[in-house]
Amino acid sequence: MMEAIEKPAGGKKIAFLGTGLMGAPMARRLARAGYPLIVWNRDPIKAKALESDGARVAASPAEAVDGADIVFTMLTDGNSVGEVLFGSGCAQAMRKGAVVVDTSSIAPPAAKDHAARLAALGIDHLDAPVSGGVVGAEAGTLAIMAGGKAEVVSALSDVFAALGRVTHVGPSGAGQICKLANQQIVAVTIGAVAEAMILVEAGGASREAFRDAIRGGFAESRILELHGGRMVRRDFEPGGSSRNQLKDLNAVMAMAQSLSLQLPLTEKVRDEFTQFVAEGGAERDHSALLLHLEKLNRGDKT
Repeated sequence: MMEAIEKPAGGKKIAFLGTGLMGAPMARRLARAGYPLIVWNRDPIKAKALESDGARVAASPAEAVDGADIVFTMLTDGNSVGEVLFGSGCAQAMRKGAVVVDTSSIAPPAAKDHAARLAALGIDHLDAPVSGGVVGAEAGTLAIMAGGKAEVVSALSDVFAALGRVTHVGPSGAGQICKLANQQIVAVTIGAVAEAMILVEAGGASREAFRDAIRGGFAESRILELHGGRMVRRDFEPGGSSRNQLKDLNAVMAMAQSLSLQLPLTEKVRDEFTQFVAEGGAERDHSALLLHLEKLNRGDKT
């Protein structure tokens, strides 16, 4: 159950666009922190669920952002963010001096493009993707990687405090680069933990006991704690979907190509996620890569 949050002395008016798996708990924390909040989602039922927390539901993105000081976006991809900001009349409806905080995970070039287009309208932009999943969103312990002007990040410190820990990582686009790097680590580590689980079981050990035994050692990580636990329980309801993991890995490899980098571990795990999604695993949690690797090791067995 989400705890109460101390209410701020002042009230920046916030619009939150995209109240899905991650957006809803983030918006809820802002509402419970006492910020005047208006929300919008393509599926209005998901937005309406926030009314009990004091949020007002808008019929359109443009209506939501009218008069807002801060506009958060948490949408599926760069195309979705671009369409909502610029294809729906949203950017034109924002007041000069407003700040767009895009917490979606999108390609860095798209984030830079959005920042430039908003700047021409007198609107600041931060690309501020998050890490920590639904658990972190609900608890207010997200890691927030903010690209853009340092002074804008600083000015919103009270707002970010309701969501987690923010770090200014560089200019526009830097937040998305850092999120892609984060997703590299997550994906490769999920693959490593899954392969280890398969190895220990094939060798006659208990997966659960193995995980318990190495906790606190050099292999300890949040991935081992949370995703390793999911693998032991075989609970693959999505906290972070394999479809979104693959989207991020494809973006990583596109950036690597543009920078003439070779990332063989990332490329390999991207290939495995590609196969898993093609097999029907798109909406399973990314820890369910275990199922794909188990299938590989069964060979022709059912």
